Amino acid sequence: MPFKKIKEKVLGKEYDLSLVFLTPKEARELTRRTKNKDKASNVLSFPLTRTSGEIFICPSTAKKEAPSFNMPEREFIGYLFIHGLLHITGLDHSGTMERAEQKLLKHFNLCKRLSPESTSAPTKLR
Repeated sequence: MPFKKIKEKVLGKEYDLSLVFLTPKEARELTRRTKNKDKASNVLSFPLTRTSGEIFICPSTAKKEAPSFNMPEREFIGYLFIHGLLHITGLDHSGTMERAEQKLLKHFNLCKRLSPESTSAPTKLR
């Protein structure tokens, strides 16, 4: 996965981003602490300063959820990363965010194996 290239395209080369992969237990605890929800989120993102932030992805949760988004696991993790990056830029769930996700998925060739009935980026994230 070209995480660095995707990050640079969305946030620029100077942005300092940490990417952390969590176990479901760690993801559940972080979600509990930051969102007051008792579940293992698939992705959480946090801008720390104007030029730094963090993204946390739970690969186990992503693996379980990928089929319901009509995406292979690898591409879904890329999608989650893109989704987190766009939240760091200040975008909320909207048509604007979905269009940006679709554009980036295509740019980085992460949507090539979407099923025929699913020609756009997934739209439901928790």
